[in-house]
Amino acid sequence: MQSNHFGGEKLHTINRRMFIIGAAKFVVFTGIIIRLFSLQITENKKYLTLSDKNRLREWRLPPVRGEFLDYFGNVIAGNLKIYQLHVIPEQVENFKSLMLRLKELLNLSDTQFNKIIKKKNSQKSWETLIVSDNLTWEQFTKINFFLHELTGAKAVLSVSRDYPLSENYTHVLGYVSMASAKDILNNDIIKNNHVPGLKVGKTGLEKSFENDLIGSNGIQRYEVNAYGKRINQIDHQEGTKGKTIKLTIDTEVQKLSNELLKDLAGSISVMDIYTGDIIAMHSSPSFDPNLFLFGISQDDWQLIRNNPLKPLVNKTLSGLYSPGSTIKPIVALSALENDIISKDFKVNCTGKIEMYGQTYHCWKKKGHGVVNLKSAMKVSCDTYFYEITRKLGVDRLKKTALKFGLGEKVLNEIYSNEKKGLVPDTQWKKNTLGKGWVIGETLITGIGQGYLQTTPLQLCLMTAQLANGGFKIYPKIVVEENVKTETEIKSIMNDNLEQLNLKNDELKLDTSKLFDFQNIKKHEPLFQNSENIKLVREAMFASTNEIRGTSYKSRIDDPKYQFAGKTGTSQVKRITEEDRELDLKTFEIPYNERDHALYVAFGPYKNPRYALSIVIEHGGSGSSTAAPIAKKLFKLIIDRHELREKIKIKKTIKA
Repeated sequence: MQSNHFGGEKLHTINRRMFIIGAAKFVVFTGIIIRLFSLQITENKKYLTLSDKNRLREWRLPPVRGEFLDYFGNVIAGNLKIYQLHVIPEQVENFKSLMLRLKELLNLSDTQFNKIIKKKNSQKSWETLIVSDNLTWEQFTKINFFLHELTGAKAVLSVSRDYPLSENYTHVLGYVSMASAKDILNNDIIKNNHVPGLKVGKTGLEKSFENDLIGSNGIQRYEVNAYGKRINQIDHQEGTKGKTIKLTIDTEVQKLSNELLKDLAGSISVMDIYTGDIIAMHSSPSFDPNLFLFGISQDDWQLIRNNPLKPLVNKTLSGLYSPGSTIKPIVALSALENDIISKDFKVNCTGKIEMYGQTYHCWKKKGHGVVNLKSAMKVSCDTYFYEITRKLGVDRLKKTALKFGLGEKVLNEIYSNEKKGLVPDTQWKKNTLGKGWVIGETLITGIGQGYLQTTPLQLCLMTAQLANGGFKIYPKIVVEENVKTETEIKSIMNDNLEQLNLKNDELKLDTSKLFDFQNIKKHEPLFQNSENIKLVREAMFASTNEIRGTSYKSRIDDPKYQFAGKTGTSQVKRITEEDRELDLKTFEIPYNERDHALYVAFGPYKNPRYALSIVIEHGGSGSSTAAPIAKKLFKLIIDRHELREKIKIKKTIKA
């Protein structure tokens, strides 16, 4: 009995264990089935996506930047294909080993290698490292051949800016360079289109029109093998190219400006006196913007930065100069408009005047004798302009100067580095310097010295508005759609002139209200009596085309090219009595102490169409240095006028 009892308990225990084991097997088996069901059915999409992510790669392509064209449709800032090598640190198993292999394949110098390592250490761990942003074709093919053993490395076909005319357009266009953290942070469009190696505008129009130029990313999808090597392209989505921007500038005139200013510091500006189109705008010296595309070398940067002629400064927009005698047409006009003088007003110039114990010299030591408006402008007599400015006063002079474009930005906010300049008055000095205005400051303002500061482009605009008969124009450097033609603008100007004459008749020439006239139309007159503008233009003609005129040697007798202008010499230091006694030639004076040379002009004289301004830093005399440049410029400008008009006719026909 005892044996049977023991056997029964043993059998019961075995059955119970088998049941537990069987139950456990069932639970495990059921769990496996449930998990398999979950993996293959419930989470099928999830793991299929993960699988595709391992098998498929997506690359965001750099956006293709919009181009800049000159007025005739020539590319002045385009794009070219380049090859880059990127390394994604998160995908690299042994970074040091990879970099040593790349150093061997690309024949990197120790300096280049150390620079890459330093760059990697300064970046975030997840940021793509650009090992090279301009591989040769040989390097690119070699990298692709060994790509299977370069885990984490990626050879990329990209695009980069190209400036085919190098230094000719540097200060107009600016340049692009690698997008900085600040660029990405401050601009959502750059942020949304950013890819490693993206280049964005840093200065000039490249920066001003960044949002229009940048374009949008393209996308490529590839199938890759276990090593990450591309084996098949699955999809390609085209990005949107940035906007193409056409400028008003004529490349041939721009190139000649660059040649004429070679080895000089200065500026040339050329403008259409009706449409406001800027035909040329060059600052010298310049530099090659292509140097900045892939990171400028230290040697090149030091050469540019330490150049005493300051190539980094856009002198046309940022350079502030005393206008010297180029301001005299505005002084004469202001005096005429305010009935301070007539065309027959005369002054006897003895070479100097004295006032309150202070002597004010004319540039000609022995004086010019008796001069009227025309002869004073022709020989640039300082004494004459001392006298009429004394009668006029600086406050009334300022009103006229502001009307003609001085003291305000010419291109509004297109260029962030454009300066306003300064046209002083009595209130300005009191507010700024806390002192009262003195009569001596009025006299020197009348010959373009003292506190008066202008940019070369302002002087060009001033001259253009004198040349077109005294009407306001609206300068532009980018070609706009549906703009008025020269004929339409002239018609508006004539209508405005008729309204002004009618207004003056009603006022019976009430001089107290002359400066209150405001016309609601564009291209309003900047004068009250058109005869005054005519007198000033005739005086400028005499300055260039009559014997004893300060720019007579630079005249052109052919009416097709004949122009009228005004020279200017801007002092950079106070002239002492000792300096006057020495009477040194320009080449005998230290460079930084030489006067600036200026010239403003318009032509052709009979039917004017273009105005220009020339500034040569420390060039000495405007008559000997700046005016001869105008002679060469006007020949080309006038010769290319017909070509420019043909472009406008074609555009009108298409519209």
